[in-house]
Amino acid sequence: MAELKYKRVLLKLSGEALGGKSGYGIDVDEAESIANRIKEIHEMGVEAAVVIGAGNLWRGKQGLERGMDRSTADYMGMLGTVMNSMALMDALERIGVFTRVLSAIEMRAIAEPYIRRRAIRHLEKGRVVIFGAGTGNPFFSTDTAAALRASEIDADVVIKATKVDGVYDADPKKNPDAKKFAQLSYIEVLNRRLEVMDSTAISLCMENNLPILVLNLWDEKALIGALKGEKVGTLVSA
Repeated sequence: MAELKYKRVLLKLSGEALGGKSGYGIDVDEAESIANRIKEIHEMGVEAAVVIGAGNLWRGKQGLERGMDRSTADYMGMLGTVMNSMALMDALERIGVFTRVLSAIEMRAIAEPYIRRRAIRHLEKGRVVIFGAGTGNPFFSTDTAAALRASEIDADVVIKATKVDGVYDADPKKNPDAKKFAQLSYIEVLNRRLEVMDSTAISLCMENNLPILVLNLWDEKALIGALKGEKVGTLVSA
């Protein structure tokens, strides 16, 4: 087997990834598809952690537009990420991958509380770790949670899983002349306001010299190729 470029990764998924064609709710087929992608890299010996959003279940922006308290809207989103985490955990365990959900908000009946050293130990024992409930604090996105948890577990890379094959200077679905970037610096992403991750997450990755790789998770060869060091997607680094 080829030498792995990245041995411990944090996979950042949007909630919509579980939503199927509609983008809403939890599509069991989509959960199983993602679980199979994770199983492939797990069987290669990669230590895999996951952060997933909740846009398929709750969009806080809609609540804010009606005057909802920001903290309340954010906590609702955090609860949504735990639901998605449990759905993905179930899909993984049904195909034989031992998985643990660690929640930043304590809910012992359904998830372990997040403890950094415990998360690292689970990874070392060959378990997939799913981090739920964001950072546990309002005003922070799941992008920031992904950057934070990746830094805490000393991940080699944050893999931002999307349905496009990298970062472009325009929407490739609307502009056929859009240019794809093979590599970008953190500063370029911030200055160009490219929608890789939010600015807080980018800054946190920059401060910790943590690379971000944006790729198409639904391309069967992309994730495995990236882990082997092939030029896949767009790499954001120093």
